[in-house]
Amino acid sequence: MSKSREPKDTARPSVSLVIPVYENVESLGPTLERVVEVRSTLKAVDLDVCFVDDGSTDGSWDVLDALHSSNADFVSLVKLSRNFGQINAILAGLSAVRGDAVIIMSADLQDPADQMIPMVEHWLEGSEVVIAHRIDREDDRTSRVFSRVAYSVARRAHPAMPEGGFDFMLVSRRAADLLGSFASRHRFLQGDVLWLGLPTTFLPYVRERRPHGKSTWTFRRKFKYFTDLLLDSSFVPIQVMSRLGFLISAAGLLYAVVIVVARLANQTPSPGWAPIMITLLILGGLIMIMLGIIGEYLWRIYDDVKARPLYVIQETRKPSS
Repeated sequence: MSKSREPKDTARPSVSLVIPVYENVESLGPTLERVVEVRSTLKAVDLDVCFVDDGSTDGSWDVLDALHSSNADFVSLVKLSRNFGQINAILAGLSAVRGDAVIIMSADLQDPADQMIPMVEHWLEGSEVVIAHRIDREDDRTSRVFSRVAYSVARRAHPAMPEGGFDFMLVSRRAADLLGSFASRHRFLQGDVLWLGLPTTFLPYVRERRPHGKSTWTFRRKFKYFTDLLLDSSFVPIQVMSRLGFLISAAGLLYAVVIVVARLANQTPSPGWAPIMITLLILGGLIMIMLGIIGEYLWRIYDDVKARPLYVIQETRKPSS
């Protein structure tokens, strides 16, 4: 077991909790209540909380403002000018807090707050990344199937990726700064965390069912996430295109030999236009798919080259202490 982290200048180490918020008005109060309970248990560290409002339109900011007013000693707020996406909201939180370690947790009450206690303990023992990974989830069947498929793909590029994936994690200050230094706008954050290769501990847990509101994790957002996962994690799409092109070329060459042999034997292979049309439609569809994949890569490169900020902060509330 690694040696415990020695506090600097006899001061207790600090841990910051970053909670991205998007349309979570009903769960914000209960979330903070759970955090306060854990905060009273964590005697070895100082815990502060940063809520990042990612352009919510349901009154979440007003609730957060009230929570900050009544807990100004350890709660800070960051309000983004519009919805920039969960990953960018997390990155905004990582840059806003100054804890020796940072915990990332959702605001929908699906991540058990008491899991933070063993996460902090493992960090104090030397782990720079502590991942709470899902071994089961109390979600609908569609969400479970999507998660299983997405993370099975991710495991090809990141063998250490837990089967159920993860969002709930603790990262050291060094890891947080490294994640913030990545320039890509279309990221698979979990893959970036594993890519760092820092000392990592995995803690299993069961993701709870969402008790309030409706998930904003729509099919469009899931598909965008899966696309980022696929394109950011590996070169599989490009490899598939090249291999598929080779197989089609080989099949075309073999068929050309068949035609030549049949012609020399005074036979007309595959009479009629149906086989030709089917072949043209299949090849045309494959070409369009390949061009679409190449276009997706080019668009992402172009979007990164423009070097626009990942998020715009409209307003902040800092702790009073």
